[in-house]
Amino acid sequence: MTIARFIVAVWLCGSAMGAVALAEQPPVPAEAPGSPPPEEQVPGTETVDAAAVDADIASQELSGDAKVRLDAARDAVVQIRSFFNESESSAFHGSGFAVDDGRRIVTNYHVIEGASAARVRLNDGRDYAATLVGASAFHDLAVLRIKVPSNPPPPLPLGTSGDLRVGQRVYAIGNPFGLDWTLTTGIVSALDRALDSDDGSTIEHLIQTDAAINPGNSGGPLLDSAGRVIGMNTAIYSPSGASAGIGFAVPIDTINRVAPALVAYGRYTPPSLGIEIDGDLNDLLSERLNVEGVFVLKVNPKGPAAAAGLHAARLERDGTLVPGDVIVAVGGRSVASVSKLQARLDDFRPGDRVKLEILRGGRRMSVEATLAAGR
Repeated sequence: MTIARFIVAVWLCGSAMGAVALAEQPPVPAEAPGSPPPEEQVPGTETVDAAAVDADIASQELSGDAKVRLDAARDAVVQIRSFFNESESSAFHGSGFAVDDGRRIVTNYHVIEGASAARVRLNDGRDYAATLVGASAFHDLAVLRIKVPSNPPPPLPLGTSGDLRVGQRVYAIGNPFGLDWTLTTGIVSALDRALDSDDGSTIEHLIQTDAAINPGNSGGPLLDSAGRVIGMNTAIYSPSGASAGIGFAVPIDTINRVAPALVAYGRYTPPSLGIEIDGDLNDLLSERLNVEGVFVLKVNPKGPAAAAGLHAARLERDGTLVPGDVIVAVGGRSVASVSKLQARLDDFRPGDRVKLEILRGGRRMSVEATLAAGR
């Protein structure tokens, strides 16, 4: 399954009235320090106790307290309009929600990708120009800032996504088709979904929900019944572009890991093994040698891979490429492609020691490496 904007299959849920251009990133330092550590690593899909889930769903009729908490979220959810020229008709509509002091807005990267300007409209009608604090296309995440002189929107309380259960009640809030503050409800349909984007990268650990999500919902929060953010609505699977009951949200654990780096440095730098790899060449080698994994092309002599003893490919005098080590698993989870390796490393932080399973000369073996900050 592939994420792509405005094609039949998976839709990124912004609402457009004009063309979308390539993004211009804000200036950032040439080298950013390593990303802040995650609160906890997002686990894989859990085993579901069906009886417990049924009982939980039966007890999840919206109580008076839950209604109050969800109503309180109204002021924290904003409408975002991204412009690609000076005309209002060029606006691309999405959603976002306030965090921290209420002047920082979290949204999807694809909502503001390529925009020359963006504006944020609060629930009370106030409208402000937004500036880009930082963005990560890899996570489809962006942080904006608005200058609100007084009474900024209240920040939403943040929950966790590592303890979610299939069948748990959830609420999606956003501005579908430009209609302000729309709430839909559903359940967590599945956990730890992965979607490939059309640039070859993979967004991992997505929450799947059947709550109705439509164009314009992108960047809006997915809440639990306590009114806490557990995810950010980002894409739908649909043959028509409208909700078909299969939506996806970036989990809050990912946002909690990435957003602080965007605020501090303007970008997110995942941990690194200190190796050189190439997606196209990797696919070619995998096909020709019938080996699934990531071929190590070069090793930084001062990097983690070198310290762990990994061997790089070498080029013979006659031009023959002799493969070196092939990474087949990280932390016990298989990696069959370059994008999968990058996604697996993103689960960790610089300084973590990880177990790598490699193929060397046809023999499978394990080594350990201490991850460094990426660049």
